[in-house]
Amino acid sequence: MRAVVQRVSEASVTVEGKVVGQIQAGLCALVGVAEGDTEADAQWLAAKVIELRIFEDEQGKMNRSLVDTKGGLLAISQFTLLGDARQGRRPGFSAAALPDVAQPLYARFCAIARAAGVAVAEGIFRATMTVKIVNEGPVTLLLDSKKLF
Repeated sequence: MRAVVQRVSEASVTVEGKVVGQIQAGLCALVGVAEGDTEADAQWLAAKVIELRIFEDEQGKMNRSLVDTKGGLLAISQFTLLGDARQGRRPGFSAAALPDVAQPLYARFCAIARAAGVAVAEGIFRATMTVKIVNEGPVTLLLDSKKLF
């Protein structure tokens, strides 16, 4: 599984003109599920996201996690994170898991974060979404459960 994680002061997701998820301070995670991913990938990624120490402490150092700050998590399913654009001009998405595999793993990622006490807001799986984020810092990290980068 892959994620683009951004520290935000606020974030929201809209589907067909209706806000379906929003948070104040916390993280926005764009989450992609790869072919071959398992429950272990969802567990690793969820733990990594909620435990990343990317929020400032009293000394201004990035030492606090989402769990520490009690911030929110806006999770957005995004298969295009598995896009391969190394050749040509049109990306290929064959590395992305099929929806019937991806949806349960994405849901598991969200459930693990919730079980840790994080308030999780979500988009709608497979919907066309408008995501608004106010990146704080800016802080943006790329994560991959296979540790490819």
